[in-house]
Amino acid sequence: MLLGARARTRASGQVWLVGAGPGDPELLTIKALKALQAAEVVVHDGLVSAEILDLAPATARRISVAKRKSRHAYAQDEINRMLVAFALEGLNVVRLKGGDPFIFGRGGEELEACRAAGVPCLVVPGVTAALAASANAGAPLTHRGSAQAVTFVTGHAAQKNADGGGEPDLDWEGLAKANQTVVIYMGLSTAPAISARLIAAGRPGATPALIVENASRADERRVPTTLAELPQAVAALDGPALLIVGEAMALAQAGDAAPLEVPTAREALA
Repeated sequence: MLLGARARTRASGQVWLVGAGPGDPELLTIKALKALQAAEVVVHDGLVSAEILDLAPATARRISVAKRKSRHAYAQDEINRMLVAFALEGLNVVRLKGGDPFIFGRGGEELEACRAAGVPCLVVPGVTAALAASANAGAPLTHRGSAQAVTFVTGHAAQKNADGGGEPDLDWEGLAKANQTVVIYMGLSTAPAISARLIAAGRPGATPALIVENASRADERRVPTTLAELPQAVAALDGPALLIVGEAMALAQAGDAAPLEVPTAREALA
């Protein structure tokens, strides 16, 4: 039971929607770290690293609500109820989400659930994967000469068709305009359809594209390609990956991530 005697004796707790960033623990914000260190319950995504989870107190209860395509440990409604129930027990709850809570992270739904229940809910933004992928590859998402806009879209269809496939319902004509960057989250399985749609809408097949797998992590992998060759380029990948399409991706550097030797916060302040 999530609710118990403490609900009658303790003041209402609160929920923190915390962005854990794309994976590199050094990209965690100071505010996110402070929220984690004060947590009594941590409800976390499956992609949040053990290094980041270990920043929470040893006494904090950890609950994984990992989502892997169609295999979910908990439905979103169950997660919403869990957050509310723990907070009503008087506990300080951290909902730890990969990237940023409000960039394809369903943070908005969890915020609404807390508000509806009268539970205080605070949001800590995080570095979304697209920013880390762009920075590491040396390919800017916006560029005065080649990318005057950037759009984040999802490659994951909310509704599946009869054979289990599907593609997102997007403004393909708008996304096909030149001199803009299109970042596709969760687009590995729908890459062939996305490529075909954008080309059919007028975006040249030779438009530079970049695939980044496991952005910011030690096993990051970058694959520069083109819009037309996107379906073939994703065939060998199965990890969490971003597809980035746009003229500015011509600046992308190929290869695997090379970890940098950077000073710790304590060293930097010394």
